[in-house]
Amino acid sequence: MSLAQRLLAGVALVVAVLVLLIVVLSGGRLSRELEQWEVDDLARDARFVAAEWKPGVDAEALAKAAGAALGHRVTLIAPDGRVLGDSEFEGDALARLENHAGRPEVRAAMQGETGVSRRVSPSIGDQRLYVAVRAPLGVARLSIDTGQLDAIISRARRDVFASGFAALVAALLLAVVFARSVSRPIVELRDVARGLAAGDLSRRPALSAPGEIGDLADAVHRMAEQLELRLATLQSNDELMAALIDALQEGVVAVSAGRQVVIVNAPARRLLGIGDAVPFSADLLPRGFELREALAGALAGAPSEPAELVLGGRTVMLTARPLRDGGALLALLDLTRTRRLEAVRRDFVANVSHELKTPITVIGGFAETLATDDPPPEQRRRFVDAIRGNARRMQRLVDDLLDLSRIESGGWVPKPERVDLAMLASETVSAFAPAAEAAQVTLGTRIDARAATLTADATALRQVLSNLVDNAIRHTPAGGRVTILSEPASAGGVVLSVSDTGIGIPAEHLPRIFERFYRVDPARSRDAGGTGLGLAIVKHLVEAHGGRVTAESGAGRGTTVRAVFPPGAVTTS
Repeated sequence: MSLAQRLLAGVALVVAVLVLLIVVLSGGRLSRELEQWEVDDLARDARFVAAEWKPGVDAEALAKAAGAALGHRVTLIAPDGRVLGDSEFEGDALARLENHAGRPEVRAAMQGETGVSRRVSPSIGDQRLYVAVRAPLGVARLSIDTGQLDAIISRARRDVFASGFAALVAALLLAVVFARSVSRPIVELRDVARGLAAGDLSRRPALSAPGEIGDLADAVHRMAEQLELRLATLQSNDELMAALIDALQEGVVAVSAGRQVVIVNAPARRLLGIGDAVPFSADLLPRGFELREALAGALAGAPSEPAELVLGGRTVMLTARPLRDGGALLALLDLTRTRRLEAVRRDFVANVSHELKTPITVIGGFAETLATDDPPPEQRRRFVDAIRGNARRMQRLVDDLLDLSRIESGGWVPKPERVDLAMLASETVSAFAPAAEAAQVTLGTRIDARAATLTADATALRQVLSNLVDNAIRHTPAGGRVTILSEPASAGGVVLSVSDTGIGIPAEHLPRIFERFYRVDPARSRDAGGTGLGLAIVKHLVEAHGGRVTAESGAGRGTTVRAVFPPGAVTTS
């Protein structure tokens, strides 16, 4: 027997017993007879009140007294419908009662009949049964709350139900036996379904039942397996999508139609300065005009053209696109590095052009003079020396540019070896002795025994010392001193320094001295033969070893440039 048939048979049996015992014994006839009995009782009381309502009797006082004696609401109504007395109202409240001429029971009573009506009282607000009879001075009406009548009917029905209790118990016993056979598997399936809905995908129905319940258990089992597989796939896709979004260099912000930010990746958080966990209100996004306008337009369905704006000091390319569900997608591309590199490129081209312009002009001018005129031998020699000097200057500039380009592009990689710093410093002093003597500057070394060797590229170290010593000599006046020093670093490694007693560098220029072509005093540097690239080359060479370069100076207090090399193997990049 199928589940539907068993449910139908059981319900039919229970309903048949209940209908037989309740409907047959306490049908509508009992209610009608009880209500008619109450109507007759109210009519008798109403006729009694009507008989007492005689000329000279105060209608209001009579209604009050009769209501108190009978326990019902008593209303005395004039032939024109005015309420002259009411056991529930007095004074101004009585005067404000509506005209009762249109009440159905009043109209019937005025025609000599017993008026009966059942409705909600507009003055009291409860469901009432009204009975009205004709009186010598108008209409006498009594009413009772139907709740009282219903209570009487309920008491009568309880008496009837008591007689059928035995039959009801028998029906319930049959229903219990029937329900147990059906409820156990249904309860188990319910518990499994609730577990699946709560996210416990390991739940499976263990029952084996015949008919439709067995088929349902098998279907729930298959559904749970498919649900687990699909949720795992969705979770994997969500994790992959989240990883892809976070891996983008472009910031991504997704805003729902309700102006809630539902997706924001790490680059967008960095660019917008957002730390809130999603979802959060779009009002918490930065309040820049361009950003707000682009978001509002996208939420309204209008995409925006890419636009550059500044957020937190960074240059950002913003694009806004509407989504199908009414939301919006913001794409933020950080252009700060690109714009900075473009500025560096422009500055580099301008600086190189400026550095080459003077020697080319000098060479061209003197060459043209030698080609068109025939100056005296002494003047000719001066022209040739000037041409040669400026040619050397251009050669040094080109060499430094090539070295810097090779280092920055990764075309040069340090070849570490153990270098004796005392020997390297001595070689550098010997190489620059003529220049130091011509400038009347004393060259010296002070190599600490604890930092006498260094694992680094020997050629790079020579270039670092050469650039620093050359720079120090050119900026140290006659009688000054330039010293090459080494000492242990506080965190391990070696600090290689070049210190001078020269003119020094003002504090405001120190952060920029390692930039290409940056000069504290451009005119003096060019006159001294500097290219403006020496310190930039030093910085890149030291950083290629995993180290760092610092400068300590002050106007008139000399300068010390320190190259800090880390301990251990050379770091290449």
